[in-house]
Amino acid sequence: MTSPSTASTEAVHDHAAHPRRWWLLAVLALAQLMVVLDGTIVNIALPDAQVELGMSDGDRTWVVTIYALAFGSLLLLGGRIADYWGRKRSFMLGMVGFAIASGIGGFAATTEQLLIARGLQGAFAALLAPASLAILTITFPNGKDRIKAFAVYGAIGGGGAAVGLLLGGVLTEYASWGWCLLVNVPIAVIAIVAGFPLIRESRAHGNTRYDLPGTVLVVGGLASLVYGFSQAENGWGRWETIGFLALGVVLLAAFVWVESRASNPLLPLRVILNRVRGGAFLVSLLTGAALLGGLLFLTFYFQIVLGFSPLQSGLASLPMTFTIMIGATVLSRFLPVIGVRIPMTVGPVIAAAGLGWLSFITVEGDYVVQVLPGVILLGIGLACIFVPLQNVALSGIDEHDAGVASAAVSATQQIGGSIGTALFTALYTAAISAYLAANPPSETAQLEAFVSGYSTAFLWAAGLILLAAPISFFLVRPSKDELMNVPDAVHLG
Repeated sequence: MTSPSTASTEAVHDHAAHPRRWWLLAVLALAQLMVVLDGTIVNIALPDAQVELGMSDGDRTWVVTIYALAFGSLLLLGGRIADYWGRKRSFMLGMVGFAIASGIGGFAATTEQLLIARGLQGAFAALLAPASLAILTITFPNGKDRIKAFAVYGAIGGGGAAVGLLLGGVLTEYASWGWCLLVNVPIAVIAIVAGFPLIRESRAHGNTRYDLPGTVLVVGGLASLVYGFSQAENGWGRWETIGFLALGVVLLAAFVWVESRASNPLLPLRVILNRVRGGAFLVSLLTGAALLGGLLFLTFYFQIVLGFSPLQSGLASLPMTFTIMIGATVLSRFLPVIGVRIPMTVGPVIAAAGLGWLSFITVEGDYVVQVLPGVILLGIGLACIFVPLQNVALSGIDEHDAGVASAAVSATQQIGGSIGTALFTALYTAAISAYLAANPPSETAQLEAFVSGYSTAFLWAAGLILLAAPISFFLVRPSKDELMNVPDAVHLG
């Protein structure tokens, strides 16, 4: 008799060899695009939504943060649900829930309704994203096809954020800000209809009990940490800031302790304690913080200081999208030869240079000189990071842990993004206050203060992503055994 694990393995190889798997990649890429888009597409719509709904500046920031927070904090649970309940089921439920939440947000009449919808979007994305990446992992288990598939998926992860800015500009200008959310409904319908016959069910075997203590600790810890950073804009020394940051650290430390002793851990420590995968997760965290946090302030600079329309703001971000897509295509061809270590080390340096360039923006704002070189450098750097990142982070993962390992990749990016947004907002606010206190009032003082705040955010984002370079150089050095699921592993070291 064939054992469950053997049957599962045979099904996976069957699936991997299926000629329709490239159509399945298209469906998974569409799902990934939808999830990544929502990290930034709303950015363009925020000024219009703020006016229409009467939002405060704090609420405006939370529209972005609450999505990333719900997404990131629930991803590990979503990954385990995908592993235990079934990846196809989780993918379909995540798609349906995401579409419904998007509809609620698109028709929101109050700030509270919009924030609730964004939180629900993040929760369902936390189920959808790990299921999607786990399906990709077991569909392309090895060889050059795996490298190509992950290159496509990684390019969408990097370029989708910039695409969101462009699409958000078009929808806000020619329809309304609500369509930045409603656009997800037809995308979800297409993915569900196309994906249902293509995706084969797969799930983990063995111990499939859920780790509820671990879930409570990680959700509470991450939420507390992000809330603490968000309170820092009112002062780093306030008890709310210190208290929530300290509570977050304590809860996350308790989470690690619980996971090391649990028989069915939410996040098996073997997933993250591997040197190569651990390094990749750190790189993902830092990149998410710099990208999602930095792009938010670039959007504000375009619309508030330069006076760009939503469409112009989206078009201004388009060079970064093209750069990521072209860079990903070129890099995927050379990756088996040059390996992952070089691009993942050089990429953060180039991205940091781009963010550093953006820190020299002025109120007068010459886009071609002050912005364009920065976004192109940022796009090149992100392509070098994202193309190999997810492949490395999932190297050597057993099928039993495919969902939770996939969740850990997405979680680090989203939590990084939510922490980055909260941290940069605090630094931005402090920079504005410092500028206004140090300079006499004038007609342009407020705009100059805004630019000072944006520049500060870009410099900190550059510093964070630059830290990923030494991490990649010293840790992301996969051996043949660690990439044993890739026959070309000897070339990937």
